Amino acid sequence: MATDNQRGIQSIEVGGQLLKALVHRGRPMALKDLAREADMAPAKAHPYMVSFGRLGLIEQDRSNGHYQLGPLALQLGLISLQQANPVHVATPLIAELAQEIGQTVAIAVWGARGATIVRVAEAPSPVHVNMRHGTVFSLTSTASGKIFGAYLDAAVVKAAVEEERKARSAGGDVPGMPPAPAIAPWGEFEKQLAEVRERGLSRSEGEVITGINAMSAPVFDHTGAIVLALTVIGPAGVLDTGWSSATASAMRRCAQEISQRLGARAA
Repeated sequence: MATDNQRGIQSIEVGGQLLKALVHRGRPMALKDLAREADMAPAKAHPYMVSFGRLGLIEQDRSNGHYQLGPLALQLGLISLQQANPVHVATPLIAELAQEIGQTVAIAVWGARGATIVRVAEAPSPVHVNMRHGTVFSLTSTASGKIFGAYLDAAVVKAAVEEERKARSAGGDVPGMPPAPAIAPWGEFEKQLAEVRERGLSRSEGEVITGINAMSAPVFDHTGAIVLALTVIGPAGVLDTGWSSATASAMRRCAQEISQRLGARAA
């Protein structure tokens, strides 16, 4: 992996700004617009575009001369998406997030039994709450569960809610979790999920364990499907779960960065 103190080729880095501009805009662009985005003169940008075209990184529309990504760039993108493992991509970033906000952060995936913890990054002062790998969170009463509930297919969510309701009726709870509050009727729960989508975050304030709060953010892949939930957990007196809090901003920023690395388009 290249670092700032390693020797590079400046001309490649300069030309790369044109490719970055093309990716950032997400549409074909005229040379003058590309050059402006890359902060260089069109006359300087043109030779780079010629070379990129020969490599297949870009191609030019014959009807209007606009540039767009070429076949090699598309192949590289597809290979990158195939190799990208969401948990692998997210793991180092949640470690940084845990240090930044001073709280325990976990990665959850949607498994056969629901939202399941697969990675945990401990806070500098860990909270002694059940956040072990393999812990399954309630769909209806935890931040992790609600974030999946908000973005998964409605039929999948309804089926999972009914399974959870049956388990409660039979005297059981979601494996690995303490007894959870009663499940709200579907119409009421649906309103909660709508708020999650509006905010882009979910939260739980003492719902499962008194005095413990949690907040969760969704991670999407290149198809727009939710693949991970990032969840922070901490004492109510320390973890601020306000929608505009520093924690909320850090969670959104981290989730968006992971999503972009997995090919999701920036919001």
